[in-house]
Amino acid sequence: MGRSPHPLGAFAVLAAAAASLLAVAAAAGPVSAREPGRSETPVASGSPVTDVTESAVRVRVPLPASAAPHPAACDWLSYLRFRHKDGPASSAAADRILIAQPGILEGAGAFDSVARNTVSAAAKSGRHIEFWALDRRSNCLEDGTGIQAGLRAKDFHLAVDYYYRQKEVDGRKFAGYQTNDQVTWLQNVGLEQTVRDQYDLMVRELPDPAARKRKMMCGGHSLGGVLTAFFAEWDFDGDHSTTDDAGYNQCSGYFALDTRISTSLPGAGGGFPADWVPLLRFGAGAVRAGLETGVVPRALSAPAVVNTETMNLLAIAGLAARLDPGGVSDLATYVPPSSNTDTTYRILFSKDYPTFLKGSPAVKDFRFTNAAALGGLLDDNSQPLAFMQASLGFWDGGKIVDKEFPAPNDLEGIGLGGLSRLLGTEKKAIPDEPNGPLYSWRNFDRVGAPDDPVHRSKDGTPFTSAGEEVTDIAELARSLSEHPLDFTEHYFPTKLVTDIALAAAPGIADDAVHGNGVTANPTLNLEAEGGLGGDPRPGDVVAPGYQHIDVLTASAVQNGGRPEPVSANLAAFAAG
Repeated sequence: MGRSPHPLGAFAVLAAAAASLLAVAAAAGPVSAREPGRSETPVASGSPVTDVTESAVRVRVPLPASAAPHPAACDWLSYLRFRHKDGPASSAAADRILIAQPGILEGAGAFDSVARNTVSAAAKSGRHIEFWALDRRSNCLEDGTGIQAGLRAKDFHLAVDYYYRQKEVDGRKFAGYQTNDQVTWLQNVGLEQTVRDQYDLMVRELPDPAARKRKMMCGGHSLGGVLTAFFAEWDFDGDHSTTDDAGYNQCSGYFALDTRISTSLPGAGGGFPADWVPLLRFGAGAVRAGLETGVVPRALSAPAVVNTETMNLLAIAGLAARLDPGGVSDLATYVPPSSNTDTTYRILFSKDYPTFLKGSPAVKDFRFTNAAALGGLLDDNSQPLAFMQASLGFWDGGKIVDKEFPAPNDLEGIGLGGLSRLLGTEKKAIPDEPNGPLYSWRNFDRVGAPDDPVHRSKDGTPFTSAGEEVTDIAELARSLSEHPLDFTEHYFPTKLVTDIALAAAPGIADDAVHGNGVTANPTLNLEAEGGLGGDPRPGDVVAPGYQHIDVLTASAVQNGGRPEPVSANLAAFAAG
């Protein structure tokens, strides 16, 4: 992360700007669903990486007795297990296991592409590794029934009907998005619970301490790097004089995906800006009282773009783009209007401030394919927040102009170059023919092709080039909608970030005592050239053309036939 703004900073600025992701024996095979306290279910996938198998694992690890009342599903920990089809059935027999913490607003499904590509690359060198993508405990609150039903029926409208029109699916009706009063128990899910969940899961799944130390490598994406650092320093048995239980002794190495393995939040001298959660300036007691009374939201949320509903809308958009990428999108009209969705669309699809203020032309005045609608939501030339950007290709099919909202493209020229870490390094673009042609999406591997019209910014330079595009939009659409553990995170616990901000206060991180934990094992830093990981340091692997999300989603084969550098280097690190 270096000295660059953290993805949480992007979230905070958005909120302001809008006013407003069981024990098993060492020699045993996978435990079946019949064994109490653990289940493992195969996940069918349409991934082009066909030599990797996936399963969803659930392990029962109840919350402590002191936890507030919570759904029974939240007494389970979950992860996606990726392994090679020819590899050993038992995790204990794998050569290495990579265990990854997701970033803010991310779920286990976000690691889909990098996990598959890494496992496949390692197998080519004769090593059978596994990749475990963790889901945070709070993701137990998500209801994926509508997405999975739409996927089975091959109709994304069914998902919208389930979430918005009370359509019953498999005898179930959507109970609605959880309110602040309904997630009271999240006020107790902070840093300690999160790192302990990882430890408990590792111990349950690989009980032999020597095997964990030899085989497991710990890391994460974005905020996952900070969590990995705290995990490395944590003492889990309460006896600070012993170290067998220390986090760093559960791992043989660390990996950082566009982040750093560091307990300091960058962007404010290692601190956490108090205006993100105003009660922070009054200390841990005030924050605790704020969470207990509900004055501080127990799950991070903004009135638009970043909240429970919009995170789910990304999955719905991904489902539509997966099922019918060239079909005309009716997402903006089929989803019932609300102040949340209307504001979100206005932020994401306004070309300038007058358009945003008038609300016209609106997104419903344009014709997009389903793929183009998804590209408009997440591409680095469209999405205004760097921590949500991927390099997916570019608009096609009609006139394209500079998108100058919420900030002008010429940040350097007006002395605001420092905002590029918040808003991204690529110029923003937007369709400019309402009630006109059908705008389609030129996938990453078609940018620069002979039929590419090469859309240009007002300064005459192309908006993008082949070297700046790395993620297949079809694969992103699949990752957003395929997994039983979602790509996005709908209920991110506020206490997790306030605990990190106040880690020095008594009672928050008292067990993070092994200060040498972060440096006790070798670290591989895998940074996106245009991401949030900070200034490159000696030994870093910097992926050219990548944005923050691309380190998770990039295609195994890049433009020009280049191998994908993140997974290739991660596989080599795991094989070492």
